Amino acid sequence: MNKPKVVVLGAGLVGSVMAIDLSEKYEVTSVDRDETILETLHNHHGINAIVADFSDTNQLKKVIAPFDLVIGAVPGFLGFQVTKAVIESGKNMVDISFMPEDFLELDELAKEKNVTVINDCGVAPGMGNIILGYHHERMEVDTYECLVGGLPVVREWPYEYKAVFSPIDVIEEYTRLARYIQNGEMIVKEALSDPELIFFDKIGTLESWNSDGLRSLARTMKIPNMIEKTLRYPGCIEYLRVLKDSGYFSYDPVEINGLQIRPIDMTSKLLFDKWKLKPGEEDFTIMRIVVAGKKDEKDYKITYDLLDRYDKETSTISMARTTGFTCTAVANLLLNEKIEEKGICPPEYLGKNEDNFLFIMKYLAERGVHYHKTIG
Repeated sequence: MNKPKVVVLGAGLVGSVMAIDLSEKYEVTSVDRDETILETLHNHHGINAIVADFSDTNQLKKVIAPFDLVIGAVPGFLGFQVTKAVIESGKNMVDISFMPEDFLELDELAKEKNVTVINDCGVAPGMGNIILGYHHERMEVDTYECLVGGLPVVREWPYEYKAVFSPIDVIEEYTRLARYIQNGEMIVKEALSDPELIFFDKIGTLESWNSDGLRSLARTMKIPNMIEKTLRYPGCIEYLRVLKDSGYFSYDPVEINGLQIRPIDMTSKLLFDKWKLKPGEEDFTIMRIVVAGKKDEKDYKITYDLLDRYDKETSTISMARTTGFTCTAVANLLLNEKIEEKGICPPEYLGKNEDNFLFIMKYLAERGVHYHKTIG
């Protein structure tokens, strides 16, 4: 029997990890513009490789035509058009791109094409949604809180931060208006607002602030209080506000020596090397999810804590593990026809099914990603 064919769009730090993981059971092909990365995946892991430009929709459709499942790991600014092209091609998809557009707008098209597309299927958004979806189906939830961050172990001046995603995607967290739900009402504030200092065992004190992480939850879940906050080392808000308020994150072009240049493009170019993890440089992912409400007419509160670290044995960064393995777990469910929903299927929908929820948690645990659950 032939193995299902999976194509992974994007061979960056996360895309590569997903391709390697899936190649244990499936025939996997990675697609990227960077021939060097593709060559490494092919030579070291036997993964097929295709060089292609994701911005060329016609080329993309030809590339994905032979495959049973598409995995999306492209930069956020390409996410929507890539997802739309995949749907138009009649392919199922699991995606981690942090697109600025509302992917739920593609639901009608996906249903028309009779495909299943699971967007935002990483760690956060992603696992937080799945966990909330599971408990929302089994109790009356009135509060959801997600605190999450990926950080380097060594705090290096001036940023004390390293990125595993496109710098523009990271900067989006600092510029998009943050939405959260309070007492049943949508609250919209500037990103980086309402900072708090929070202590975590084994890590110490981190700084949290409002970010636009609820995503689809703001529309799919009728819960009176929901919020997501990003975690960084204390002090980061100050320099980010300076850069933001000085215009370095602006998308509006400015003229320099007769050329029209977007400040965001210059900033991301400059920060790419500053934020890039060096070979062997260790990181960690920390997340705390709180779901509270009523169960059997009694107050009920569940907390999930994640502290995942760089895997020295495989030289795999934590953010790639926690993001990538969530996506590949769901990919396995889709390939094994365990997900029945058609259309756009946000991760919170997956948590409703207990068997699928338990499969995802087990899949992650088998790869060393452990969510520790406490009640009360």
